Amino acid sequence: MKTVQISLNSIDKVKSFVNDITKFECDFDLVSGRYVIDAKSIMGIFSLDLSKPIDLNIHSEDSATDVMEALKPYMI
Repeated sequence: MKTVQISLNSIDKVKSFVNDITKFECDFDLVSGRYVIDAKSIMGIFSLDLSKPIDLNIHSEDSATDVMEALKPYMI
């Protein structure tokens, strides 16, 4: 598992983020405080406080470089 910090501070960013990560088979979790949300769930993401950076847990061993490349626009 790998953890990175991301920022999703606009509706357009959330939509493009979900579109980008749904292309991958591995699981993604967003962690904000005590809440853990499936990162592929757009409704779940909007339930978080998006004004602060969010931790993204990537549950993948093999395609980590492709995933990291896709996440570059969102990483802090």
